[in-house]
Amino acid sequence: MTSSELQPRQDGAAALRLLTDGELALEGRLVDASNTTLRGILTLDGLTARCVYKPVRGERPLWDFPDGTLAGREVAAYLVSRATGWDLVPPTVLRDGPFGPGSCQLWIDEPEEVEPLVGFVPAAAVPARWFPVAAARDDDGAEYALAHADDPRLARLAVLDAVINNADRKGGHVIVGPADQIYGVDHGVCFHVEDKLRTVLWGWAGQQLPPDAVEMLAGLAGQLTGRLGDELSEQLTIGEVAELAARVDRLRETGRFPLPPQDWPAMPWPPM
Repeated sequence: MTSSELQPRQDGAAALRLLTDGELALEGRLVDASNTTLRGILTLDGLTARCVYKPVRGERPLWDFPDGTLAGREVAAYLVSRATGWDLVPPTVLRDGPFGPGSCQLWIDEPEEVEPLVGFVPAAAVPARWFPVAAARDDDGAEYALAHADDPRLARLAVLDAVINNADRKGGHVIVGPADQIYGVDHGVCFHVEDKLRTVLWGWAGQQLPPDAVEMLAGLAGQLTGRLGDELSEQLTIGEVAELAARVDRLRETGRFPLPPQDWPAMPWPPM
């Protein structure tokens, strides 16, 4: 089986085995990432796939997140995504690698013909069923809008971001994989105990949550009191797990997408 054949939705168990126990050979570094982010090839029992390896030792210190915790937050985001049943985060594990312990996530290839769901578009030509969420100008002064599609797959990702308190949902972190499956990547700055939601997916702000999200939140609340809570406690602090449960409860109580924060930047920078 080749990397193009290994799909996380169909081969989740195989992907986790490969990520955990496969031999990891590095291909190179993703130079645009703020932390050390390396692409590699995993091999195990004749099965191969590409991955993204983020060693703890390559994490850039942040003023508001404890040092050495970003890799665990990547894993925690996957665990929550898996528990929702929506599979929005590629399979991710914590493992040892060439530069020590770090997160290891299955690489998702985007088909060449895929149209992006988030981006800058001319302000006078925002596509139908797209939400403009911010205004911008290019170097020549032409007006643009940062916008995203009114797509139920993106709406699910917006709900997940609210649950995990994602402080960095850039447009470039939204990937359309095979079979039109949406994935979110780069979750190292999530799960803070303070409200730090920062995202480009504000199009549904204040709107009622769709029925599938309401149902998902009810199931997630129950899982957090059991095995999921235990798994997350291996990657997060007790306070962070407790606040995660509190966010789920608040979303269930309001039944609405959150509004942009007033005391914290609502948009990541850069947004794409």
